[in-house]
Amino acid sequence: MINDNIFIYMNEMLKKTPMVFKRYMYSKIPWNSRLVGIVGPKGVGKSTMILQYIKENQEDGKYLYISADHTYFAGHTIADLADDFVREGGKHLFIDEVHKYKNWSRELKQIYDIHSDLNVVFTGSSILDIHKGQADLSRRALIFNMQGLSFREYLELFHNIRTQTYSLDEILANKVSINDLEHPLPLFRDYLHFGYYPFSKEDGFEMRLQQVVNQTIETDIMQYADMKSSTARKLRQMLTIISGLSPYKPNALSLATELSVSKNNIQEYMLHLEMAGMIGQLRDNTGGIRGLGKVEKVYVDNTNLMYAISTDTPDIGNIRETFFYNQTRVFNDVTSSKESDFKIGKYTFEVGGQKKGKKQIENISDSFIVKDDIETGHGIVIPLWHFGMSY
Repeated sequence: MINDNIFIYMNEMLKKTPMVFKRYMYSKIPWNSRLVGIVGPKGVGKSTMILQYIKENQEDGKYLYISADHTYFAGHTIADLADDFVREGGKHLFIDEVHKYKNWSRELKQIYDIHSDLNVVFTGSSILDIHKGQADLSRRALIFNMQGLSFREYLELFHNIRTQTYSLDEILANKVSINDLEHPLPLFRDYLHFGYYPFSKEDGFEMRLQQVVNQTIETDIMQYADMKSSTARKLRQMLTIISGLSPYKPNALSLATELSVSKNNIQEYMLHLEMAGMIGQLRDNTGGIRGLGKVEKVYVDNTNLMYAISTDTPDIGNIRETFFYNQTRVFNDVTSSKESDFKIGKYTFEVGGQKKGKKQIENISDSFIVKDDIETGHGIVIPLWHFGMSY
């Protein structure tokens, strides 16, 4: 029998869950599938989203939410909870922050194999490599990767300005329009500093963001990769170096020398930081669609992190490229360009400020100039902020 305190805990969490705004991923999740995983960096709203779904759909006794670090698991297993829940007529089990539970993969597989009428949704850190899980969840779980707020979501959440999403082709045709926002640039500047995380407007945002970084490196990565605490300091130092040089052009030898580690460790460290949502690695197209081509540039994951981590004011050019890459990668395969900054399929993009010229791409077909500091576009000139409207 399930302890009443677990249901009390769930109900208290539901009371605190706001329903006015829902993340872009909410409508994309097949909530009634047998096993669904929602992964992503800390602080992007995964927990709130699943609580919103329960609050909107719950039936007494049919839904159960619990966090994997709940004290219940000091004397019970996830499998025990699922067994008891099914016996009591439960249908929908939500397990938050599953990466904090040691044997999560094996037990989720067991639940899937035994309880065919139970729907399980779990959230976890983006460091979780589901496809290499020891219990082979890749054939059972539907995995969705959730990113931080788009500029469009920021406008809705913090300024009550609602607008539709736009496809890449609509953006390139300069069809983006916001009726309730005459001058978007001041709010766009604010977004670059403080708008990527749903907790951005809470007191002490920068301190909270530093805590996200520390917890991600010192807990998530260390536990997942079974690394020593001394390695966490190396990863934090690497992140600081990258933020100061972003976009960083990989040089494993010089980075290894600066960190006093083996050159052979650099690629592994980079991959862990990328999986954890701390950096983004821009690759060429030699790996094919969703492939792992050669890394050409390394960016801090998002512009908020850049401002929080950098010891000096980040270079505005780097901020622009980071924003473009961060927002367009959600629904597109973004690769490096030999002639310019980025490629998405057949399209080539050169990113710059208001005075950016067309000379660099004038002989390249299907190419565009992406300009910051402009409100509207024309022809092949697209405002940078438009690329924040895709999700």
